[in-house]
Amino acid sequence: MAGLILALMLVPAARAAPPAMAQTEINHLLEFVGSSGCEFYRNGSWYDAKRAQAHLRSKYQWLVARDQINTAEDFIEKAATRSSLSGRSYEVRCGGGEAVPSNRWVRDELTRYRTPGSGRTEGAPRTTGGGPEIDAPGSIRKLSRPS
Repeated sequence: MAGLILALMLVPAARAAPPAMAQTEINHLLEFVGSSGCEFYRNGSWYDAKRAQAHLRSKYQWLVARDQINTAEDFIEKAATRSSLSGRSYEVRCGGGEAVPSNRWVRDELTRYRTPGSGRTEGAPRTTGGGPEIDAPGSIRKLSRPS
């Protein structure tokens, strides 16, 4: 019996994907970014919405693979706020307007998404795809660290 307990302790814990609701919310936020038409400032350069979406999706997948995302708020704080390499904050500007911190902009959309009567049918989560890539049950593909 002691041998079985020791063996179980040595087996690495399977990394779990975020809860389904968090994945649905994060996928919505990623789709929102990609279809926004806004520009995103990251590490000294402006990028279009599709490149920003791809970058945030990559960061999300990297963080999920390390079991660091459990909520949409985790995604916003750990992926959509600042560069994990330089520490510089991300910014967003839409329609030639003034740049705003990306975390506030994404958090505002999350609030709208969660608000009853905002166009979302209660009990029917929006599914937009693009969650972490899972190769086999319980395993998530390793990804290189994004900026």
